[in-house]
Amino acid sequence: MRLSTCNSCGQLVYFENTSCTRCGAVLGFNTDLLQMQSFTPTPEGLLTPIGAQKLVNYRYCANGINHNVCNWVVEADGPHELCVACQLNRTIPDLGVANNLQLWAKIESEKRRLIYSLLVLGLPLTQADPPRLAFNFLAETGAAGDESHPVLTGHDDGLITININEADPAKREKMREDMAEPYRTLLGHFRHESGHYYWDVLVRDTPWLEPVRELFGDDTQDYSDALAAHYQNGPVPDWQTQYVSAYASSHPWEDWAETWAHYLHIIDTLETAQGFGLTVAPKIANNQGLRSNVKINPYNSEKFDTIIQHWLPLMYALNSLNRSVGHPHAYPFVLAETVIKKLDLVHCIVHHYLPNDQ
Repeated sequence: MRLSTCNSCGQLVYFENTSCTRCGAVLGFNTDLLQMQSFTPTPEGLLTPIGAQKLVNYRYCANGINHNVCNWVVEADGPHELCVACQLNRTIPDLGVANNLQLWAKIESEKRRLIYSLLVLGLPLTQADPPRLAFNFLAETGAAGDESHPVLTGHDDGLITININEADPAKREKMREDMAEPYRTLLGHFRHESGHYYWDVLVRDTPWLEPVRELFGDDTQDYSDALAAHYQNGPVPDWQTQYVSAYASSHPWEDWAETWAHYLHIIDTLETAQGFGLTVAPKIANNQGLRSNVKINPYNSEKFDTIIQHWLPLMYALNSLNRSVGHPHAYPFVLAETVIKKLDLVHCIVHHYLPNDQ
């Protein structure tokens, strides 16, 4: 995530902020600039950018104005009341049900991090033809007396459905334990399910399909049967040598989606590290391979080799720091050589590079 500062006082601000904690300036994310911006509110309720050479008034996304769940801005004279991210919503939770507004706010916060990455990468959010990216945020129970019905987080022809229980830390942790997963986050769900969408957009019916099949496997095998076998028998033996996670071994589509999610984890975390000027230089005699001075912008780096060379030392340090304060590893995964090749191919597809161009 790119770092931002207040245009009024220079204070470092967070991606979710709506006001500067130092000077009180109004803050919002401008998708034209792909960064946070500071504003002065007008008596008419508009937002005037501070220090901008071109005078364009903005206003908060309607979901921010009406529900306080979005801090992105749109042009005041523009055609849309909703921001780019909120326009993708098809269904939101029933806000008449207690706690749903709080859960939805968490969901929107993590969704905007996904959309940020997709915008920076220049990936299409909508297509002239289906599939079109859209989101359903659904609850298993409605108002008092309504019958409970299961909601499965997943993807179907561009529509990503998220069970809003994933925004409840206690319920999500129970699901993580029940599924024996080392890692389960709301942002991880968004990134994983978006991978299924971009399979359809970037891989299916494109020249990339055969190179992907060579590395990820034959996606024509029956998907339902493969998942049933995975849940009945567990992951394939020695999955750690070929896949980024146990679930990735269930079917090539899931392998792609898991690898895609990890690609987004890696480049977004490295952009944050680059913004903070992080350097990893372990004070041990043999620290070759564990040193990193994160100066690259991973979003536009041509070579994935460069990205992974910075990633591995950074994660070793971050995991060690997490353990020192009593938390689990921030990134509890080992990237085998085959997994790195898959990540490299994702990078090539996103940036339209040929593997031998690197």
